[in-house]
Parts: sequence; C-alpha cells; structure tokens
Amino acid sequence: MASGKFITFEGGEGAGKSTQARLLAGRLQARGIDVAVTREPGGSPFAEQVRALILDPAIEPHSVLSEALLFYAARADHLDKLIRPALSQGRWVVSDRFSDSTRVYQSAAGGLPLDAFDVLERLVVRSTAPDLTIVLDIAPEVGLRRATDRRRASARPDAFEKRDLAFHQLLRDGFAAIAAAEPQRCVVVDGAGDPDAIDQTIWMQVEQRLLAGTR
Repeated sequence: MASGKFITFEGGEGAGKSTQARLLAGRLQARGIDVAVTREPGGSPFAEQVRALILDPAIEPHSVLSEALLFYAARADHLDKLIRPALSQGRWVVSDRFSDSTRVYQSAAGGLPLDAFDVLERLVVRSTAPDLTIVLDIAPEVGLRRATDRRRASARPDAFEKRDLAFHQLLRDGFAAIAAAEPQRCVVVDGAGDPDAIDQTIWMQVEQRLLAGTR
C-alpha cells in the first residue's frame, strides 16, 4: 500500500492552526482520503500526558534543554503510535504543530543550540518529515489576543502564552526563516484574514502540491 501524505500546520499562538487543520481534513475526506487529525505536543495517550505537563502554567522553572527533551519524548511516542502507522497504511496525517515548532520555540526563541536540536531530530524524527507545512503568519499581538479570547474566563494563559511579546516576535521571525529556507516544503499563509478565505488558500496549495494529477 502506498504511503500517505504528512501535512503540518505551524505558527505562533492564536494563528488558527487547529481550525485550519480541521477544515483541511474535511476537504480531504470529501475527496475520499482517509485522514488522521492530530496535534503536538500530544496525539497519543502518553504524549497527551506530557502535553499537560509542558503547558501547565504552574510548571516549575526548567532549562530549555529539559523542555526540548519533553517535546521529543512526546514526539517519539506520537510518531510510533499514530503518525508512522497511519502513513504506512496509506492514510494522510494532518498535524497541528510538529518539529518546526521545537526548532522555533526552543531553539530560535529559547536559545537551545541548533546542534542539540539536530541531534534530537535525527534520533526521533529521522525520515518522517512533512510533505507540506503550512505556516500561518500573524502579528504576535493579534494572535495573543485571539488566544486570550478563546480561553474560558477562568483559565490562565499556558506556559507559552504568558511569555512576553518579544519572545512571540522571535517565534514569528523563526517560522518565517524556516519557510524562506525550505520553500519546496513550506508555504506561508496570512493567518489574520477570514477563516474561510484562509481555508480556500490552503486548499489551493494542497491541490497544486500534493493532489495534482490525482482523481
């Protein structure tokens, strides 16, 4: 059986990744494609437990290397339990975040040496790279306002949302740098517009890059 396709969504807080991942999955399913929709950190029972720890706003101070190791522990299980089995069965996988987020959050913005990131990437991800990455670009202040609006009134910002605006600007710059360096894999989409219009733009990219020549 042919391998499926792996699509990831990246971007800063409040960029609309979850919404667009869900909308894209619906379009693919309408084309008769079997799709697994997932997220990072998370996507498997163990990885979801790690997610709860990572995003806990009360988490104790820790080093950026400790943080990266937690993400890769979750990612290793996610790959083994969901992503690789789905792709090997010919299913498509649409993920809200993947390892580009670690490269940006922990390395570009967090200070983790890039060689340490590269070692973890080779050890855990190996050849399971996305076929297409959609980078939803949005001004940090707009994204953070969205993130605040979507939370329940009683909920606190998570461990990343509560970081300062300068950190979130570094995230935006980091995702833009990855997209510029890897245009064959990445496409940048303005995340500030109408969700339906964004969905249409993303679908055009998926059709051109992954579905051209198929029925």
